Amino acid sequence: MRRRHLLPLLAAPALMTRASAQGQGRPITLVVPYAAGGGTDIVGRELAPILMEQLGQNIIVENRGGAAGHVGATSVARARPDGTTLLFAVSTNIVVNPHLQRNDRVNLSTALTPVTKASSYQYVLVIDPKVPANTLQELIAAGKKPGAGFTFSSGGVGSNNHLAGILFSEASGVEMEHISYRGTAPALQDVVAGRVTMNFSSPPPAVPLAKDGRLRAIAVTGDHRLPSLPDVPTLSEAGLPGIVILGWHGIFAPAGTPEAELSRLEAAANKAIRDPRFARSLERDGLEVAAEQPRAEFAKAIRDEYEFWGRKVRELDLKAE
Repeated sequence: MRRRHLLPLLAAPALMTRASAQGQGRPITLVVPYAAGGGTDIVGRELAPILMEQLGQNIIVENRGGAAGHVGATSVARARPDGTTLLFAVSTNIVVNPHLQRNDRVNLSTALTPVTKASSYQYVLVIDPKVPANTLQELIAAGKKPGAGFTFSSGGVGSNNHLAGILFSEASGVEMEHISYRGTAPALQDVVAGRVTMNFSSPPPAVPLAKDGRLRAIAVTGDHRLPSLPDVPTLSEAGLPGIVILGWHGIFAPAGTPEAELSRLEAAANKAIRDPRFARSLERDGLEVAAEQPRAEFAKAIRDEYEFWGRKVRELDLKAE
């Protein structure tokens, strides 16, 4: 695998259907496939009211956690394809989980249709403040000591923070036990409580916890520092050169949704995503507005990521919980 890891990883309101008597004026349910309080949930809820303005419809954000996002994502894939049920996903829901859920009849890479990419972001490596390490090199040294017993938490097997932890372990040589939860929020809570050593979190839930001292931020996983954590170095700056781990959020609809409805949703979502209010909220949370790309290009990028992570899942012999 290349040394420069690009982790295409991937929160929650509700929308509506095509402009027909069947769905016109009905509210849209935007499903966030994780527990409330995690990064995907925070970003989805920030986007929802702006998207509601653009669509002129009520949007209901609904959290459906479980199986690293697979439960909520599958529920959207099985929903009626009329535009009234959408998914606010991280890319692992689409490009990683289908390789883990091998016996599932629903393949999310084909059962969901992309609407648009909403944001891109990097991760924050946060640790229990009681761990005797203030830098990445001190953390690695401590983790290599006999009996260190380091652990890292995630929102489930195949989740973004699970894969980030695996890539970090490979690059650093620190052996760690993976502890799985039903979302990033509870996974972070146990790091705060001192029951888990570390977590690779998306910025929205991690930055406030790091700023108030409940977690210690050691490094960020992108190629530049976060404005919200200017004193925290990148992994490369801290001594792991060439390791870049990135993620994104996107909006998806059930496969079979009419093209006219997809185009309507895409146009409204792109306007909402580029609204200055959303850009400011992302900047505050440590994320960035995703570069705009046509749905066809987004779909092709997803197919490429799907193939890449299929090889990686087989290489690591990862299995669903």
